[in-house]
Amino acid sequence: MRTVKDLMSKWTPALHERDYLSRAVDQILSSGHTGLPVVDDNNRLVGFLSEQDCIRSLASSSYHCDNWVRISDIMSRNPVSVTPEMSELALANLFSEQKPKVYPVVDKNDRVLGVLTRSRVMAALNDQLKACRVA
Repeated sequence: MRTVKDLMSKWTPALHERDYLSRAVDQILSSGHTGLPVVDDNNRLVGFLSEQDCIRSLASSSYHCDNWVRISDIMSRNPVSVTPEMSELALANLFSEQKPKVYPVVDKNDRVLGVLTRSRVMAALNDQLKACRVA
């Protein structure tokens, strides 16, 4: 059975907690994901910034021309993450029970290794289903 390591996107432009909102929005949009992990100076996961987090703040910031909103002020803290060793089945169960569409993949020291999206897991499970043969 496959694991998170087999399915994850290994290159992910993580956001830094000191970055500003406008830069974070640019990175999220260019990544093609609905959000990105937020890291500290040691590349350790400290939060997650989603499109939803950004929209809330952008509405207010753009109205008031406030260019100084930091990611650390609006990110979700203590995000749910997964490890590279987690099985595809355990991951599918997690996606069916939890709300996030993107999970940071972290090592045992909480360093971000990549991300895994719900659509990637869904595609992998669908491929597996298509490979099944009825006897």
